[in-house]
Amino acid sequence: MLALWLALSTWALVSGLALRRVSRQARGQADRLADLLQSAPAIPMLVRADGRIEAPDRLASWLGRAAVPAYLSELVAEDGGLAQDHARALAEAVKAAQRGSKAFVLPVRAEGSSRTMLVRGGPAGPDLASPGTIVLWIFDATESQSQIEDLRDQVARYRDALEALSGVIEAAPMPVWHRTPDQRLSLVNTAYVRAVDGESASQVIEQGTELLEAVDGLSPGASAALAANAKVPTARMVPVTVDGERRLMRIVDVPLGAAGVAGYAIDMQELEQARAELRHLVQANRDMLDRLSAGVVQFGPDQLLQFCNQPFLSIFGLNAEMAAVETHFDRVLDAMRDAGLVPETPDFPAWRAERRQWFQSPNATEENWRLRDGVHLRVYAQPLPDGGLLLIFEDRTEHVQLSSARDTLLRVRTATLDNLFEAIAVFAADGRLHLWNSRFRQIWSVPEATLATHPRVDELMAAMGDRLARPQQASLVQQLIRAATVERRQRGGRMAFADGRYFEFAAIPLPDGNALFVMLDISDSRRIEQALRDRNEALEDADRVKTAFVSNMSYELRTPLTSIAGFAEMIQSGYAGELTDQTRDYVDAIITSTTRLARLIDNVLDLTQGAAGGLPMERKPQDVEGLFRAAADRFKTVATERSVTIALSLRPNLGIIKGDERRIRQALDHVIDNAVRYVQLGGRVLIHGEGSHKSVRLVVSDDGPGIDSKTQARIFDSFARFGRNSQGETTGLGLPLVRQFVEAHGGTVSLVSEPGQGTIVTIDLPRGD
Repeated sequence: MLALWLALSTWALVSGLALRRVSRQARGQADRLADLLQSAPAIPMLVRADGRIEAPDRLASWLGRAAVPAYLSELVAEDGGLAQDHARALAEAVKAAQRGSKAFVLPVRAEGSSRTMLVRGGPAGPDLASPGTIVLWIFDATESQSQIEDLRDQVARYRDALEALSGVIEAAPMPVWHRTPDQRLSLVNTAYVRAVDGESASQVIEQGTELLEAVDGLSPGASAALAANAKVPTARMVPVTVDGERRLMRIVDVPLGAAGVAGYAIDMQELEQARAELRHLVQANRDMLDRLSAGVVQFGPDQLLQFCNQPFLSIFGLNAEMAAVETHFDRVLDAMRDAGLVPETPDFPAWRAERRQWFQSPNATEENWRLRDGVHLRVYAQPLPDGGLLLIFEDRTEHVQLSSARDTLLRVRTATLDNLFEAIAVFAADGRLHLWNSRFRQIWSVPEATLATHPRVDELMAAMGDRLARPQQASLVQQLIRAATVERRQRGGRMAFADGRYFEFAAIPLPDGNALFVMLDISDSRRIEQALRDRNEALEDADRVKTAFVSNMSYELRTPLTSIAGFAEMIQSGYAGELTDQTRDYVDAIITSTTRLARLIDNVLDLTQGAAGGLPMERKPQDVEGLFRAAADRFKTVATERSVTIALSLRPNLGIIKGDERRIRQALDHVIDNAVRYVQLGGRVLIHGEGSHKSVRLVVSDDGPGIDSKTQARIFDSFARFGRNSQGETTGLGLPLVRQFVEAHGGTVSLVSEPGQGTIVTIDLPRGD
């Protein structure tokens, strides 16, 4: 028994030591597991069926509490440490898991903290706890949740960007497409569908409708494959038919790696047309600049010559080769210096460097260059937006000369105006005094300082009205200035000054819209005019007295002269008995003298009646040719006595005129009589007549001694005496009567003569129809 007991005791001791060792190992393993759980990123928590909670103290720090809640109700309460909405969700999830034994995952957030926890829950195993117990694993998901939120935000942004990009691509006016790696269409926008006349994008993609045809054997897909293989975007210009119109487009393929190839087409038709128009416009501008007189040269941003016109080459004597190549700005200035067409300067490199700054100048620069030989150049430097420079060279030599000549002319004009006898003033279109001479200032006695203010005409005349005899005439000057500037009409008048002077004035419109006011002192001429007027009235009175005396005397002489002629004719006829030869000669002389005296009296009466406007006229149709022939016949006897030849040259178109036969006959007789009597013995007289549908012309010419110019000036004056004819008789009143008779018919008479060349008298008579 002792042995058995000893054996049992030994076995028990050995077993106890083994169990102790196992227990110690189990306790160590439990401690290690506890430490592992304590350092684990998750906290376990048991929720019993009655709601009791078993969890490490570390959970209290996560929840921001002093201790771990004992029951689930305390955890989900307002002060349990969880956000209320998350607490309610956790309570419902635990209850659902207890009822349905289902696992769940739920994110929760600690109240008043940014800590986010992820709760994974499910039923506990039977070895772990009694039925109805839920085990919860709580993970600190603050960092991961933040990353998740960031990823969600990025996804949302990418989604929005993708939608926006899709919207932009869809709304793009140009065709846009995408190809898969095998170069099949996978995406097209509305512009693409419209360009290929498709019904929808899906139909275009399904049918694989291409925007353009193969060019040079290269299909659109093959071109995209080349871009994908090269891994660089490619572009090419291809004609495309859109809406039945052939347009030039720029096709761009953009490789996207494994995502395929994107492409888009830009309509370049209008751009190419604009480029062509720009080229034409540039060429037209250059052609126009070649026709300018100013030299124009353009430099690019690199300061190389891009263009210059022909006047520039001509002005500076440059050759066309320099204009054909890209010559630097400095070389152009050097060539201009060699030609002597830049201003002389002691430091040319510094001067050239200053001109080089024109390229960087923010504003345009203008200079005047005075060159040798008196040449003046105006230089205008305009910086261009692209960094280039435009230079304009204008030869102002002639302008400067004209300006100098103008200044000289202005000085001459001023000196001329100041030395004129007339007073001159120029008023502008607004009525202000613009220009005046010293005579104007002296006449009106106005200080120079007053005129220098350029007063208006109404103000000026109001101040000078007291100098006029009638001050109200000052308004007349204003009206004349207004008529000249506004109505562009010239008007004039006269005015009297209070000191007795008289002036004649006029307002004349000038081409520039101003008005010229001129005043002329007519005081002396007015006095002379008045004296002449008085003398003229006296002469008119004397002439009337003379005319009345001559008329009365003519009538008084006609009565005894008629008696003398009558008795002489009776004696000549033998009423007083037979006459001796000597007595007969006496009687013939008496009759000849009385006849001549009667004719002179008739002429005097005709002259006096014509001067008084009372010459009787009887207008009847007259045969012109008959009148001319009868007049020639009446002087045949006298012509034969003097061996003078009378030649007639009458055209058949003489016809008929209306007039007084007696007055026309008298006019013809006086002209022919003068020709026959004044011509030398054996001379010749030509009577020529011709007519037109409006008038008749008589020309009487002779080869007599002629008449000097001094005598011709008074040949038609009444009672003028010019010596004697070849028979010793005076010319009498013949030609004045001729002019009076002809003018009474509405005609004209003229005389042309040269001493030693004869005389021509021309009479023009209207038809009188």
